[in-house]
Amino acid sequence: MDKLLEIKNLNLFFGEYQALYGINFSLNKGEMRALAGESGCGKTLTAMSIMRLLPKSAIIKSGEIFFDGENLLNLKEKQMRELRGNKIALIPQDPMTSLNPLYTIGNQLIESIRVHTGVSYHQARRKAKEVLDLVKIPDIDNKLSYYPHELSGGMKQRIIISMALATKAELIIADEPTTALDVTIQKQIMDLLDEIKKDFGTTILLISHDLALVSNYADNISIMYAGQLVEEATSEDFFKNPVHPYSNALLRSLPSRNPALKLKTIEGAPPSIQEEINGCKFHPRCEFCDLSICTASKPVLKEKSNGHYSACLIK
Repeated sequence: MDKLLEIKNLNLFFGEYQALYGINFSLNKGEMRALAGESGCGKTLTAMSIMRLLPKSAIIKSGEIFFDGENLLNLKEKQMRELRGNKIALIPQDPMTSLNPLYTIGNQLIESIRVHTGVSYHQARRKAKEVLDLVKIPDIDNKLSYYPHELSGGMKQRIIISMALATKAELIIADEPTTALDVTIQKQIMDLLDEIKKDFGTTILLISHDLALVSNYADNISIMYAGQLVEEATSEDFFKNPVHPYSNALLRSLPSRNPALKLKTIEGAPPSIQEEINGCKFHPRCEFCDLSICTASKPVLKEKSNGHYSACLIK
């Protein structure tokens, strides 16, 4: 399959402290890949590196990010602005960060379409109604006159998704898109993203800490811990046969429908970027740790079976 996005050996620092370590993964066209892990593991930093929307204190010291064969890190800011919202769209955790509370939904959606496509106001309004219909917004004519605060969280997320559809974005980066929503609305938003992938061939990078959610939608999954990728596999293979001790611990911590089974938590907490840990960064929390092995060298992703990669020194 054709690769749309490929990240090669991405290393990111805040001053002297390293936050991302040699990130390598790719997305094929029409794929939904989940990037999962605990809060603070580097998922959003990876997404913001792709978008080139990092804070000024963040420095990419090495690595390449190819989108459709072009290294995004070599583009000028004007070129990146043309890509953002046009070929690459971001769905944030909180849609209010992308919607201006002072303007109606119609004004913002129509303006976005006109900026990225150059069509007339009337053409943009017609397109806006088309994409709102695609994301199942009811009573469209009235909703165009609403302000963001008049819509529910789920409706606001649908508006953001409609903006990506309006410009025919090839890649959607969905950064915890269902975090602030209740369970039924979460499923509706994920079903909508799944439909977009299938109907339009859109490539989706789904960033989440919720493995139960992504298990039903992602084609492939990459697990992050402390700024590193520790496991990568198809979703089917990952959930049947997780290899890395961190992945196993994450899956054991998921709620079960069996009331007799108690949740098993992961002892300790993820390290901060200022914390120096020799060898494997997970070893202080790992039930399989052998200090003589796990502190001697840093693990890297290695293929354990067909297309299933893990970064563990002892498993």
